[in-house]
Amino acid sequence: MTNKKEEFKLSGNEIIEKIKSIIKEGNARKIIIKNENGETIAEFPLTVGAVGALLAPILAAVGAIAGLLTKCTLVVEKK
Repeated sequence: MTNKKEEFKLSGNEIIEKIKSIIKEGNARKIIIKNENGETIAEFPLTVGAVGALLAPILAAVGAIAGLLTKCTLVVEKK
């Protein structure tokens, strides 16, 4: 089975909403946030069945990162 990657160019304030919608879809394995230069800022593995309390720390970290970035690329690795 191969993994597929999708990339989204977003502004900092759009990141959290996009990640929430990706998590709802339920087929993402990993989320990577890159800055404007293409350097990886953060990587978050998503386990199957992760809900509620398990996602809160991830969203808090993403919120902090989003506050520092004006433009970024969100890479979503899917099954």
